[in-house]
Amino acid sequence: MAKLLYSATMSLDGFIAGPGGDMSWLTEHFVADGGESATVARLLADVGAILAGHNTFGGDDPNRGTDKEGAFGGRYHGPVVVLTHRPPADPPQDVTFRTDLPSAVAEATAAAGDKYVNVLGANVAKQCLEAGLLDEVLVFVAPVLLGDGVPLFRHPGGTKVRLEPYRRDAGTTPHLWYRVVR
Repeated sequence: MAKLLYSATMSLDGFIAGPGGDMSWLTEHFVADGGESATVARLLADVGAILAGHNTFGGDDPNRGTDKEGAFGGRYHGPVVVLTHRPPADPPQDVTFRTDLPSAVAEATAAAGDKYVNVLGANVAKQCLEAGLLDEVLVFVAPVLLGDGVPLFRHPGGTKVRLEPYRRDAGTTPHLWYRVVR
């Protein structure tokens, strides 16, 4: 059975995108030199489908127009499900658009089989968490301060989500991997 994993690269001050969704800062901090951590390699091998929000899917890709465009620097080739209120009339190949969370999650988990559904985008991750569907959170920490932008998690008024340490790969890119405590 597929598990839902929210993974993101985050600045040290907690942002996964800069102001206006700017992602250009990522190119110098995450696998920019062609190197790859053991965690990233394992994650890529374990992802069976991607569940992304509209803004993440159609947003700023610092590698747009290059062979590194797309998830995991262009190395992910598999099913993608996009949760959106505005599906396109002519969707791209290998991309499914859904207008509600339950059908988007069902589509992605069916496509993933026994691998991970990698959740991309803070809003979709928040929806999955609030619905009790998110299983794990993996955050790569980049050595940069952005000062503003899209936070890893936002809940107006605050909330407490309990997490417990899950996996740790020694000697790899700094990361935090947690299991959601229900």
